[in-house]
Amino acid sequence: MSTRTYQVRTFGCQMNVHDSERLAGLLEDAGYAPATEGAMPDVVVLNTCAVRENADNKLYGNLGNLRPAKLANPGMQIAVGGCLAQKDRGDIVRRAPWVDVVFGTHNIGALPVLLDRARHNEQAEVEILESLETFPSALPARRDSAHAGWVSISVGCNNTCTFCIVPSLRGREKDRRPGDVLAEVRALVAEGVLEVTLLGQNVNSYGVEFGDRLAFGKLLRACGTVDGLERVRFTSPHPKDFTDDVIAAMAETPNVCHQLHMPLQSGSDRVLKEMRRSYRSARYLSIIDNVRAAMPDAAITTDIIIGFPGETEDDFQQTLDVVRAARFSSAFTFQYSKRPGTPAASLPGQLPKEVVQERFDRLIAVQEEASWAQNRALVGATVEVLVSTGEGRKDADTARLSGRSRDGRLVHFTPAGDVVDRSVRPGDVVHATVTYAAPHHLVADGPLVAHRRTRAGDNAEEGVRPRTPGVGLGLPSFGPPAVSTEQVAGCAVR
Repeated sequence: MSTRTYQVRTFGCQMNVHDSERLAGLLEDAGYAPATEGAMPDVVVLNTCAVRENADNKLYGNLGNLRPAKLANPGMQIAVGGCLAQKDRGDIVRRAPWVDVVFGTHNIGALPVLLDRARHNEQAEVEILESLETFPSALPARRDSAHAGWVSISVGCNNTCTFCIVPSLRGREKDRRPGDVLAEVRALVAEGVLEVTLLGQNVNSYGVEFGDRLAFGKLLRACGTVDGLERVRFTSPHPKDFTDDVIAAMAETPNVCHQLHMPLQSGSDRVLKEMRRSYRSARYLSIIDNVRAAMPDAAITTDIIIGFPGETEDDFQQTLDVVRAARFSSAFTFQYSKRPGTPAASLPGQLPKEVVQERFDRLIAVQEEASWAQNRALVGATVEVLVSTGEGRKDADTARLSGRSRDGRLVHFTPAGDVVDRSVRPGDVVHATVTYAAPHHLVADGPLVAHRRTRAGDNAEEGVRPRTPGVGLGLPSFGPPAVSTEQVAGCAVR
């Protein structure tokens, strides 16, 4: 009997990307193999998002495209998971009866069993849990990257932003034990990973479950003790929970990158109140001032929503004022659109599309000017670049490679020069001098200043991806233990 193959298609945020790594790990542990490129898999898993615009259309468009393959091969299975599955539940099978399995955000570990059950019973299996039973990081993972890894420190969210449906789909915040986080970090580094990104819907509220409001800063410092870990990033913090100890930890821990992604959403205090964002523009800018005082080289990025219900021209101008004052290196900008099930969907003052588009275009122009000015200031500077798999080659004519600098900027560079005696691979580290700047990237076309081959580069060259078996299996997943067994940099290792 031939090995069944799988493909996971991911929509949405970094949390979904990380969940997809878990789904791949679960399927491979159950005996499935990744489908080769261009081949139709035996199992297709759609890991969905309910936050992004047109999420429903993307899901049902993909399901429609899969229907002919399913009809031609009845043994093929289609599974739908993620936030949209948590929201729509059995409606997915009613709208697309060729779907075999629907599972939610709280039970991704059940996927292999549900596939077996659906195949045995010859009917769709829909299983949606209302709360998380096992922290996702207790599950095995097949990592997408040889050099960088996601590490969840919490799941869920305790905030009630009126535009966001995440809390109802991901549940209340659940914090992972610091010791389990560090164990996973060490396991990744042992596999050759150089960079980790700590993930949470609200990372800097980490510790709320075990009563330590300084736990996130302690965790950053603890990551600094992991030998071989070269870069630590995190996403996303909430301004209301941002404390000075986190800034100090960022500034004083050498492997924590001087990069901060902190959502603004609006520069209008009135709109922030309508959004139930429990901070105001002055508080937001004070955090940025404190970050830059401690780390003048910090690159700060943000999220902004344009056209929230009731937003006036004056509200929008206040957003532009904050954007100019903040000097973001880049911004993820979104045009507001209704999300069923959110309080904002029923608010009065829904704005016409053309008004939102016009404001959106003005915001983009202001932000691009700021981004370009900051990037131009780096021309002539030497930057450290971790060569990336995802960015790939910029173009065939120049044979440039790409990667990320320590502050998160995208850098396209020419892999040539006297210091290079062997090819540059994804996962290697180079130092390159910036020769040109654009609003969204840097170019370094001169000879490389340095090139360091890494184990991550070896793994990428050999096609090896880190596999983590899961951390904390067989143990309760949440909260502190009765006794702390070890202390690392002030962070309880459990």
